[in-house]
Order: sequence, then C-alpha cells, then structure tokens
Amino acid sequence: MAEKDIIKLLRVEVERLIADHERVSRECRELTKERDKLLGEKHRLEERVREQDTRIKSLELAEVLRGGDGNVERAKARVNSLLREVDKCIALIKQEQDNR
Repeated sequence: MAEKDIIKLLRVEVERLIADHERVSRECRELTKERDKLLGEKHRLEERVREQDTRIKSLELAEVLRGGDGNVERAKARVNSLLREVDKCIALIKQEQDNR
C-alpha cells in the first residue's frame, strides 16, 4: 500500500513538473519574441540618432560657413576635419586597390 502512495505522489510531482516546464517554456518563447522586437526597435532608433547627428553636423557646418556665428576659426576647423576624413577614405581606397 505504501508503494502505491509513493508512486501516486511521484506521478503527481512529475505532472506538476511537466506543467511547470511547459509554462516556463511558453514564457521563455514570449520573452524571446519581445526581446527580438525590442532589439529591432533599438537598432531602428540608433540609426535614426545617427541620421539626426549627421543632419545636425551638416546644419552646424552650413551655419558656420554662412558666417552666422562669426567664428571663422570654427569653420576652418570643421573644414579641416572633413578634409582629414576624405583623406582617410582615399587612403583606404588606395590600400584596397593595392591589395588586389
């Protein structure tokens, strides 16, 4: 008789564990979907921030070059920065061509 009670208790415990496993697995799938959705949104927002930063820099440069704030040194520094960036791009292109 005691063995039957132990078997019944074990069966109940196993069924509870299986139910818990299914519930946790479902929750894990839902959380994974939510995480993926949030990661996609994060990447979209990061791209938007980069675009806005680029736009702000362009507008600031246009304002400086227009003479809006009267700071010629700032305009020269920005133009020099852009020229250095162009030089880096040219060097990378030449390096890529030499590697071929």
